[in-house]
Amino acid sequence: MKAKRQRLILDIVQSMQIETQEELARELNRRGMQVTQATVSRDIKELGLIKSPTADGRYCYALPDSAPAGRERLRRLFREALVDIDTSENLVVVKTLRGTAAAAGEAIDQLAWPEIVGTVAGDNTVLVVVRSRDVAASVAERFRELAR
Repeated sequence: MKAKRQRLILDIVQSMQIETQEELARELNRRGMQVTQATVSRDIKELGLIKSPTADGRYCYALPDSAPAGRERLRRLFREALVDIDTSENLVVVKTLRGTAAAAGEAIDQLAWPEIVGTVAGDNTVLVVVRSRDVAASVAERFRELAR
């Protein structure tokens, strides 16, 4: 239930301009997902959603990588911590400086790229599981682009 609700939240904030938690709760309820504002608040925090400025000066919820400040934070993290990227079958291995893999893994999770199934972070390595070997190289290349 939680995973389904959070996928729906991601879909909503990517397709609509949502300014408040109450607005998001109303939209979820309209789509048949009965929620409280407290649940929406926890989901926003867990998903790492941020408020991003829109062209008309309002602030709406967005994924970290879809907001200019979020993208820059991820780029900075990758530029500072990335050592190497490699692939094997449906895995992307991201080598980082010692002690930075957890932060890099969290940043990767917050990207919410549909081709990424999940991550496991150690001290200096993040194992990124992707849906198929066909997308591993393109995901690795997108990570390299973040580091540029």
